[in-house]
Amino acid sequence: MTLQKLEPELLALTPNEKALAIQMLAQSLGNTWRGIEKTPGVCGGDACISGTRIPVWVLVNARNLGISEAQLLKDYPTLSATDLTNAWVYASIYSEEIEIAIKENEEAI
Repeated sequence: MTLQKLEPELLALTPNEKALAIQMLAQSLGNTWRGIEKTPGVCGGDACISGTRIPVWVLVNARNLGISEAQLLKDYPTLSATDLTNAWVYASIYSEEIEIAIKENEEAI
């Protein structure tokens, strides 16, 4: 696919989708995610909040279950609001990865 063919689709995105697309593209240039890391052998290689063993999928699953951001910050005192924002952005871009991790971990219980 060329950028010329992709342009009409990009321009048709909502402002939020455009912002996510820009962030995704910027992040892919360095192939790193601010505040999110994957380390082989740590939490099964799942995406985690940097410097922690808190997987993004755990936070997303908690939010899906109705746990508020305020409660997550209370439950995980080492996290900041920025950490949650980074997790939500990562999860929105890699939603399939997160959904698979949630499903796999529900089956393991």
